[in-house]
Amino acid sequence: MQTKKTGGLLSSRRVAKKVEELKPSGIRKFFDLVIGRDDIISLGVGEPDFPVPWRIREEMIYSLEKGYTSYTSNFGLMELREGIAEYYRRFSLETSPNRIVVTTGASEAIDLAIRAIIDLGDRVLLPEPCYVSYRPLVSLCGGEAIAIPTAPDFKLTAEAIRKYADERTKAIILNYPANPTGVSYRKSELEELADAIIDKDILVISDEIYAELTFDFRHTAIASLNGMEDRVITINGFSKAFSMTGFRIGYIIAPEDILNGILKIHQYCMLCAPITAQIGAIEALKCLDEVEKARAEYLRRRNYVYRRLSEFLEIRKPEGTFYAFPNISSTGMGSEEFAEKLLFDKKVAVVPGNAFGESGEGFVRLAFAVTFEKLKDALDRMEEFVNAKG
Repeated sequence: MQTKKTGGLLSSRRVAKKVEELKPSGIRKFFDLVIGRDDIISLGVGEPDFPVPWRIREEMIYSLEKGYTSYTSNFGLMELREGIAEYYRRFSLETSPNRIVVTTGASEAIDLAIRAIIDLGDRVLLPEPCYVSYRPLVSLCGGEAIAIPTAPDFKLTAEAIRKYADERTKAIILNYPANPTGVSYRKSELEELADAIIDKDILVISDEIYAELTFDFRHTAIASLNGMEDRVITINGFSKAFSMTGFRIGYIIAPEDILNGILKIHQYCMLCAPITAQIGAIEALKCLDEVEKARAEYLRRRNYVYRRLSEFLEIRKPEGTFYAFPNISSTGMGSEEFAEKLLFDKKVAVVPGNAFGESGEGFVRLAFAVTFEKLKDALDRMEEFVNAKG
């Protein structure tokens, strides 16, 4: 039987133009090159190498045995939201479970936050380099992403906010500790940023997924500062600090009106986060001793990576996350050329810095979320590669 041909618009454009125009993720491009390759040391994808603590897995298994397989409230389990509200006191924020929505990973949380506040033509400030999903998600909403270049020290300043924010600016996305640079902010630095944000009367989407992985000072939630609670949408989750990447469990803390908007979208696109993962997250909040063990090991790796990379490349010491972002311009290569040649010559995978915006050109991101032995081997190979290029 012959298939009937379609004509006109249906055959010429079956995918929405705004989707066709999206660039593929630069992170996934390099991940696809190394997947299934045992001969390559991958420092590309930011996924913890620690197992999910057994207590968490055991609680999830037990919940399945008891038959907990239903939908939950769109908001998420009350016990989990109460736990999150209590947990965020670690970062100086007093909030209510009624201002929290549990999401399918922090990625959904970011998407929901942007969709809930951005109208056609609204501008969103992005301090770059920044995480790869922010710009395309703003674009899909019909918003305009405005890059704030932060190289070479990668610190956002109050002056930059005042310079780039205008009457069409609706929000700024702040990620700290930051992927890919490892930059973070002390409370005094956040207070300066907050003053500029209040002056310009804009909202903040604060991506704090690496809050537990701050090395040199304690993390402070920007929503906890005077005048900020009612203008900040806080994003966090269980993937990085608790190693629960595959369980896809995140959350949003937001002002009531914005949270209601977020909940509407969540009801239609996702309904609720998986109940098994939510039950695991409840237990995870009781396992902060395991988080501290992981943080201590990441700190050990951070110190080693910083020392080793400083011997043959210029690098700013990461204040958090499990990423280093060295400057490779001394090699005479661009970010993509460096990453490709390092992969094929030395079997080490890193991510080109320009995957995170134009400000990332001349840098590469490497994740030290691998064993110490693999990390040492990878940096030995990287040093040989850089020295060979003269």
